[in-house]
Amino acid sequence: MSNPVSYFFSCVFVIIAHGAMLFNVFQNGNYESVNDVITLCTAVIGLDAAYFIVMPFFKQRTYAVDFMLLLILNMSNIFQSCFGGVHLDLKHFITGIAALVSCRIGCIACRNHRWIQDKKKFVWVGIGVLMIVIFLFCGSRSMWIDLGFMTIQPSEFIKPLLVLACATSISEQQNKHKVLGFNVVYENLILFGIVAAVILFQWWCRDLGSIPTFAAIYASGFLLRICYPKAKFSKKTLIIAGSCVAAAGIVAVILAPPYVKDRLFVDIWNDDVNGYQQTKALIGIAEGGWFGKGPGEGFLHNVVAYESDIVFSTICEEWGLLYALMTALMLLVIVAMPLVNPPRSYYHATMCAGVCAAFTVQMALNIFGSCNMIPFTGVTIPFISAGGSSMVASGLMIGMIAAAQSPVFKNPKPKKSRKQAKRRTS
Repeated sequence: MSNPVSYFFSCVFVIIAHGAMLFNVFQNGNYESVNDVITLCTAVIGLDAAYFIVMPFFKQRTYAVDFMLLLILNMSNIFQSCFGGVHLDLKHFITGIAALVSCRIGCIACRNHRWIQDKKKFVWVGIGVLMIVIFLFCGSRSMWIDLGFMTIQPSEFIKPLLVLACATSISEQQNKHKVLGFNVVYENLILFGIVAAVILFQWWCRDLGSIPTFAAIYASGFLLRICYPKAKFSKKTLIIAGSCVAAAGIVAVILAPPYVKDRLFVDIWNDDVNGYQQTKALIGIAEGGWFGKGPGEGFLHNVVAYESDIVFSTICEEWGLLYALMTALMLLVIVAMPLVNPPRSYYHATMCAGVCAAFTVQMALNIFGSCNMIPFTGVTIPFISAGGSSMVASGLMIGMIAAAQSPVFKNPKPKKSRKQAKRRTS
C-alpha cells in the first residue's frame, strides 16, 4: 500500500457516509422493530469493514475505484432495504457482494493487455455463445432464463464482452488491406458484424431499450479507433459510415413495433396503460421534494418495477431529489476516474471509454425516462437498480476501470524451441 494514511481516511469517509444514511433510517424510517435497523446496520458496516481488510491484499497503484464502488453498493443496499418499509434486502445484499467479486475478476483479467489480446477470439465466441443461449433457453423472444428461485439475463454479460472486443481490436488499426478501393482493417469489419448482430438480436427479442447502450459502446470504440495513431480513416469512409448509421436509425423508427411507437408519442396523463408508470414516477418525485418523505414512507413500492426501472423516482420519493442526484453523481465520478488517473495504454483507455459510455447511457435512459423527458425504456441504473445479472456485469466493467488504474505490462515469454525442450527433458 503506497499511502496508508490516505487509505485510512478513505475508509473513514465511506463509514461516515453510510453511517449518516443509517442514522437517517433510524430517525425517519418506517420500521416495525428497531431490530430491522440493527440488522441493516450490521450488514452494511460489516461489508465495509470486511472489504477494507481484504482490499490491501490486491496490490494496486490506487484504490479509488474500489472505495467508490463500495460506497455506491452499500448506498444501494440501504435504498433497496427501505422501499416500502425497513428490512434487509438479502437478495440485493448478496448480489452486491457478487458485484465486488466480479470487479476483482474483471480487474485481474484485464490488467495485462497482452494476455487479453491473445484471448480476443474467445471474446468474440463468448458473445456468440450468449446469443445462442438466449435463443435456446429464454423462451419466445424473451431475454430471461427463469430458474425458479432466480432469473438470469444473459444479455447483460454481452456488454463487458463487447467493451473488450472494441479494446482488443485497437492494435490492428495499422494492418490495413485494400478492398474495392478502401483501406480496410479486417477486425473492424468483424467488430461491425458483431455489434450489428447484437443489435438485431436485441430487436428480435423485443429488448429495444438496451440497444442504445450497445450502440454507445461500439461508438466509443469507433471514435478511439479513428484517433489511433496512424489509423488514417479517410473522410469518405467516415461519411459513408455516418450515412449508414443515419439510414439505419430512420429504418428502425419506421419499422418499430406498435408498442414502441405508442411510447414515442404517448400522452402519459391521458393513457392509463402506457403512461401509468411515468405518471406515478413524476408524482413520486414531486411529493418527495428535496429531502423525501422518509425511508419506507413512499407509495411507489406498489408500482411495478419500482426497484429497477423507476428506481430513481422511488429514491426521490423516499429520500429526496438531493439524495437521488448525489447517487447519480457518485456513478459519474466512478466512470470519470480515468480522467484523474489516466490509463497507461491505448487499450486500457478504450476499455474505460466503453464502460463510461455504457454507464452514462444507461443512467440517462433511466433517469430521463422516469422524468418523462424521453420515452420510457425500462433500462436499469447500474448498481442502484435491483437485478443480479446487471450487478455482476456492471462489476466486471468497473473492474476494467480498476485495471486501467493499475495495469500490468509483461514482456511475452520467448517460445522454447523443440530442440531446447528435448535437451531439458533428457
